[in-house]
Amino acid sequence: MVDPREPAGSVGTVFPQVLHFSEPLPLSNGTVLGPYQLVYETYGTLNASKSNAILICHALSGTHHVAGHYAEDPRSVGWWDNMVGPGKPVDTRRFFVIGVNNLGGCHGSTGPASLDPVTASPHGARFPFLTVEDWVHAQARLADRLGIHVFAAVMGGSLGGMQALQWTLTFPERVRHALIIAAAPCLSAQNIGFNEVARQAITSDPHFHGGDYYAHGVIPERGLRLARMLGHITYLSDDAMMTKFGRELLGGTPHFSLDVEFEIESYLRYQGKKFSERFDANTYLIMTKALDYFDPARRTGGNLSRALSVAQAQFLVVSFTTDWRFSPARSREIVKGLLDNRISVTYAEIDSNQGHDAFLMENSDYFAVMRAYLERIARECCS
Repeated sequence: MVDPREPAGSVGTVFPQVLHFSEPLPLSNGTVLGPYQLVYETYGTLNASKSNAILICHALSGTHHVAGHYAEDPRSVGWWDNMVGPGKPVDTRRFFVIGVNNLGGCHGSTGPASLDPVTASPHGARFPFLTVEDWVHAQARLADRLGIHVFAAVMGGSLGGMQALQWTLTFPERVRHALIIAAAPCLSAQNIGFNEVARQAITSDPHFHGGDYYAHGVIPERGLRLARMLGHITYLSDDAMMTKFGRELLGGTPHFSLDVEFEIESYLRYQGKKFSERFDANTYLIMTKALDYFDPARRTGGNLSRALSVAQAQFLVVSFTTDWRFSPARSREIVKGLLDNRISVTYAEIDSNQGHDAFLMENSDYFAVMRAYLERIARECCS
């Protein structure tokens, strides 16, 4: 029953859940991780046949908190709340939706800030680097514990879309549909370069202490701020930044100093400060490295079509015209690789001035595509 006090379409008050795993997880780097825990949230009801489950994978700075809000803070709305809820494209009246905080994260799942059971101190720099494949294996174990053998869909934007793609390759028999939004089959050299500059900002911060800053009671705040400021510049299009900020001076006239003078400077510093207060620096390093490592075609000599040949899912691939971080051309590489294998794929290139962040924004064309495709999935799994 929907609480009449909740906004229309909201899943309402939600509660994080925790699953503990005692069996070590083999990692791509040849080591193992364990024991570990994963924090997740669910919305909607799993049907009797367990055929209506959708896994939503988060992007670099995302979390398990996809939709709804927490009882202690009604403003704590999930990062994709506009997409997930009763009557929304991912309709929780029909689907059972799962959001999970990936390993290496800093929002409850085992990560660098978690206590090492052997030393009783944070893992810190000893925490292993991870890959998208490692996350998919961990997510599959969570699905096993929930009794879900096949997902109606796995979906996500950006790094989340890469995870959805990897699901179709690692566990092709467990995914009916993959929704890959604002993603790419691998990072370009330019994107790896952006990530490296962000990592250098963090690791060169005097408070970084080689990744073991927890023991010193500090955080590399300056480095985190700079990393997030750089990220925000790449997530927005030039048009979006000009429309939102222009060249407006806060005081109307130049100060001829290094103080904050332009609105864009104020915005970037605010976003950097806010990010440094909620995100762990070591997690940022691990997440960006996972982005860099992702390349399904590496094992097939760079042949993406051959790499995608094992997929059994049907696909929706969505890109945005002004996304220069993961351009439409990169999405079309995925589409071509699927078509080369005669795999069912629907492609939508959405006109938007929002840049890479468009996958998080409400856009009537984008939402219409998502709604129509998810309606098709609902008819398959829920009728």
